Amino acid sequence: MDRIAWHDLPAATHTAVERYTGPVEAAETAPHGVMSRLACIVRTGADRTFVKGTRHDDPQAWVYRHEAQVTRNAPLAPHLLWEVDAGEWLLYGYEYVDGRHPDLTPGSDDLARLMHTLTVLSEAPWPEALRKKPLHTRWAAFLPEDVPPGLQGRALAHTDLSPHNMLVTSVGELLLLDWALSCPAPAWADTALTIPRLISAGHTPVQAETIARQVPAYGKADPAAVTFFARTLYCAWEDWERTRPLPHRAALTAAARRWAAHREESPEQINVPGAPAKG
Repeated sequence: MDRIAWHDLPAATHTAVERYTGPVEAAETAPHGVMSRLACIVRTGADRTFVKGTRHDDPQAWVYRHEAQVTRNAPLAPHLLWEVDAGEWLLYGYEYVDGRHPDLTPGSDDLARLMHTLTVLSEAPWPEALRKKPLHTRWAAFLPEDVPPGLQGRALAHTDLSPHNMLVTSVGELLLLDWALSCPAPAWADTALTIPRLISAGHTPVQAETIARQVPAYGKADPAAVTFFARTLYCAWEDWERTRPLPHRAALTAAARRWAAHREESPEQINVPGAPAKG
């Protein structure tokens, strides 16, 4: 998505934001992310705020509202500070987190931090006041009509676990950013979604799953449901790689393929009726 810079916003929008922040002295466009029309760090004296948003009439404006509502309920997430709807722009101000993206390669100390964050997140229920289709509905095109119960859940899931959506703070805490794609899902779903990220970072499927089992919810998950999940994830990502290509998708799809193949070849797995066909 084409980005707009802070200084290009209407004066009315600037004025509304500065009621919360004070006079903005400088603004730096965020380097990562593809969703937000505006994503920047604004500086006001000694303070910084992360600001993101879009035009009020953007058909995707609801996504920003959804993200803000979920962030209010999400553990280990930056705090939502304010909301502004002025000058035909809808903007949200989030706590600025001074940190670094984690290293997910084998042997990294950040792996334990990530598993702790995923454990905390797995224990958070979906805020039922927020209406959002669950993960298995998002994947409906790749699932049978009779969705296995193991893939249905009502935990709060982030679902977009790129390292660019994670920050390790100065005190060693790993926070999750950008909750736009969050939805209800099984408590172990985010941990499962992390496994292809670990494989892409250099882990074997066996190593990645060993790390993932540090999250109790994943360790207790029905193996057949996890195998079904892995195959469905690969089917979805392979389809999106072909129909909606992005630079990062090929490597992730290859990692998901390796994970699904590992799950299906493991002697501990059983066939799941209605599972996506191999091929």
